[in-house]
Amino acid sequence: MNTIAAISTAPGIGGIGIIRMSGEDCFKVLEKIFKPKSDSEIKGYTIKYGNILTLTGEIVDEVLVSYFKAPKSYTTENMCEINSHGGLVILNEILELCLKNGAEIAEAGEFTKRAFLNGRIDLSQAEAVIDIINAKTDKEAKMSLRQLKGNLSTEITEIRKTIISLLADIEATIDYPEYDIEEVTNKKILESLVEVEKKINIMEKSFENGKIIRDGIKTAIIGRPNAGKSSLLNVILKEERAIVTDIEGTTRDTIEEYIQIDGIPLKIIDTAGIRNANNEVEKIGVKKAIEIAKDSDIVIAIFDITRDFTEEDEEILKLVQEKNAIIVLNKIDLSGKINLENLKKINKPIVKISTKTKEGIEELYNKISEIYSLKNIANNGELIVSNNRHKQLIRNAKANLEIAKQTIIDKMPIDIISGNLKEIIEELGKITGETVTEDVINEIFSKFCLGK
Repeated sequence: MNTIAAISTAPGIGGIGIIRMSGEDCFKVLEKIFKPKSDSEIKGYTIKYGNILTLTGEIVDEVLVSYFKAPKSYTTENMCEINSHGGLVILNEILELCLKNGAEIAEAGEFTKRAFLNGRIDLSQAEAVIDIINAKTDKEAKMSLRQLKGNLSTEITEIRKTIISLLADIEATIDYPEYDIEEVTNKKILESLVEVEKKINIMEKSFENGKIIRDGIKTAIIGRPNAGKSSLLNVILKEERAIVTDIEGTTRDTIEEYIQIDGIPLKIIDTAGIRNANNEVEKIGVKKAIEIAKDSDIVIAIFDITRDFTEEDEEILKLVQEKNAIIVLNKIDLSGKINLENLKKINKPIVKISTKTKEGIEELYNKISEIYSLKNIANNGELIVSNNRHKQLIRNAKANLEIAKQTIIDKMPIDIISGNLKEIIEELGKITGETVTEDVINEIFSKFCLGK
């Protein structure tokens, strides 16, 4: 393959920047632009100190170069990483020298793509790389790291081996009908498929936790104007993110921010106060607040205890009746007027807080954690599927498995299930990349950043 080069560090000013190269002629390109302080031979897993030079011998920067010799590198090809001072001018100048001396600019994700194409990692492990880069919490990073180490690949490979073995038994039964072993083979296949189904069910069910770890919990704060929604958001974020005044209807649009509870991201959304608004802009905000509440994973319905319970409060309760929801009573530092019986009748957990004194905020966090059992998610290193592509392929495999099982139960000819078993192998192989199309591969790696 041709030698590729790219800047691997994020754009901007930093202490260090890295230009990465990979390919058979990687070291030949490097020799033309790098003058090391010592002329010792190139060895893998070593670093040399020296200068990057222009074609006329002018020093561009003082650098450290890391050497990785094939096949013991990220891509399994000859690789080097030029560690220069950070800053776009220096990095771009060094990259330009690489390109002028024989390298080609790398496509997005091309280094990882080469690692996959050269067999160092499979496709699910490659996808884990971008998940690690994009991880918002420790739990998400650890989940992705387990996938990178091959937890999912190992499970998929074992299932595919089992199905391939069953296909071999079917072929033997078809090729040697005189031995009358079809009934024995059917029994063995059914038993094996039941065991495979258990494993696939575990993977499928894990997606709910995987989605929570990866995407977080969409959490809407709703309530009447001046109930304390924006104040609660500010307390949670520990900054003045939303405008808070005594004027009702200040919040017209949504404000979205992420926080962590027990290592799980929560997407907190502050919404417009729900009431019968006269202002057209506020009406749009109220409509949007209701839509967000309906679409959220959990709703925090906040009520001001110093104000009487109204029809608008009643509408808010109806809105959260069928949702995961927490009733929050705000301003407990003041004397209350609200009728608590109206709030208790929908049988949702109630938390009393003061956004002024911050009393009760920790209890609110604990209640959210309890609803989703956040402390127990991904704490024991279990296999968790978080990728939507993987989830659909697992479901496709499961559907074919169920058809194959029913075919045996209905005592259909044994060769009929061969097609379904082959489909299972095909669908699961798309997860690891063994049976995936080039278009899918290109689509996956197009989501990567340059230099990775």
